[in-house]
Amino acid sequence: MQNTKYPFVSIITVNYNQSNVTTDFLNSIRKITYPHFEIIVVDNASPSDTPQKLKENFPEINLILSKKNLGFAGGNNLAVKASKGKYLLFINNDTEVPPDFLEPLVELFEKDQGIGMASPKIKFHWNPDLIQYAGYTKMNPYTVRNYSIGYHQKDSAEFNTLKETNAAHGAAMMVPRSVIENVGMMTEVYFLYYEEHDWAERIKRAGYKIFYQPESYILHKESVSTGKNSPFKTYYLTRNRLVFARRNYNGIAKIISIFFQLFISWPKNTIKFLLKGQFDHLKAYWRGIMWNFSHFKSIKNNPKLLT
Repeated sequence: MQNTKYPFVSIITVNYNQSNVTTDFLNSIRKITYPHFEIIVVDNASPSDTPQKLKENFPEINLILSKKNLGFAGGNNLAVKASKGKYLLFINNDTEVPPDFLEPLVELFEKDQGIGMASPKIKFHWNPDLIQYAGYTKMNPYTVRNYSIGYHQKDSAEFNTLKETNAAHGAAMMVPRSVIENVGMMTEVYFLYYEEHDWAERIKRAGYKIFYQPESYILHKESVSTGKNSPFKTYYLTRNRLVFARRNYNGIAKIISIFFQLFISWPKNTIKFLLKGQFDHLKAYWRGIMWNFSHFKSIKNNPKLLT
């Protein structure tokens, strides 16, 4: 029987070699006041972890063991297929939540069925007085970058206004099941980074709004799995800026965006990495660019929710 006051929520997180971090997250989830939810943890084929211990310590979770590392979108999509919630909350395992964080997000969607995606206020775990996310600026179609509103600023009343924003934050984003059934799940071509922005663009094109809900907040440890400044991150950010432009822009905007990446950013970053002696980042950057030259027909997949 559907609980109309507390609609069922699927809380979804992905683990990769970070069971200790995921344990902290699950301990915080155990304290939430929202009464009607499930927790799905996808282990993305961790090569040096024992995710089975998560099930032993948290028997209430649905633990899904992927046979291979499917990336951020692929791991989350596995959970979507197993989920039962009216609303799905995709939340990073390197976060911790206060007890009452879920209610304001659900209430937002219950009041307005035109909302297709929402994120809470995100603050840094190492300093909860500082904002990481209070909404996003519009994606610049040429640089293929956007900016997190309030980033590294002290939390204050100016960040407490419920408002429409350009994109949700991948660390914590709620999406109704009905929206996923309409627009499809996250595309898996990105593997890591930009997939939530791509999803946001598809959701907006389908006629939905995206909101920032400051009455809810989470604490984010940030880049635990990938590192804050790693060649791995450089590769996927570089690769996926071009993928995003190819998938989401048309006409002159697409031409200018790709021109900017290839003829301005490419030589500029090559010189920067050379001058700094960051040859591992240089190699990763070039690999990210070249991937797009060798993959012309493999960027259009929008996997549907299987029912």
